[in-house]
Amino acid sequence: MQSAVATIAIGVFAIIAYGDVRWRRIPNELSIAIAVLGLTRIILGHDAIAAGPTLAAAAAVFVVAFLLFWRGTLGGGDVKLLAATAILIGYRDLFGFLFLMSLCGGLLALAILAREKLDPRLWHVSQRPAGMSQLTQTNERPAAPVRSTVPYGAAIAGAGVITLILKNHSS
Repeated sequence: MQSAVATIAIGVFAIIAYGDVRWRRIPNELSIAIAVLGLTRIILGHDAIAAGPTLAAAAAVFVVAFLLFWRGTLGGGDVKLLAATAILIGYRDLFGFLFLMSLCGGLLALAILAREKLDPRLWHVSQRPAGMSQLTQTNERPAAPVRSTVPYGAAIAGAGVITLILKNHSS
């Protein structure tokens, strides 16, 4: 049954990664699904002793991630997904997951920078909110360049998938 939970979680992570890359949004329902799968995994694992430290670790991850959100470093969806993924992964594999997440996030950031360098015109136009033109309507000056963002939900999802695969493989 643990493998079924992991398989469903991998599918949800794939949807999250695609949506975050495409629209820079992580629906709350998907983060809740990951958290519920994590709680299901705890219950099915019959490891009541691990439940306390896992929930405490997830709460600590949420607090740290929320502080990063407050400083403008992470998006709100990233914060919720990160805490939910901590529940799914469990406290034993949390540091490995966080390390993988930082690697995935770094690779993603490098890919975005490379894409910008290759064709910055296409990138900046595609990242403008719908209905916004290259020129402002009032004074016809070029609009301020759009700040690049990293869809960190994709990095969280990627690290989650890798961690789940490694966790199930070693079991």
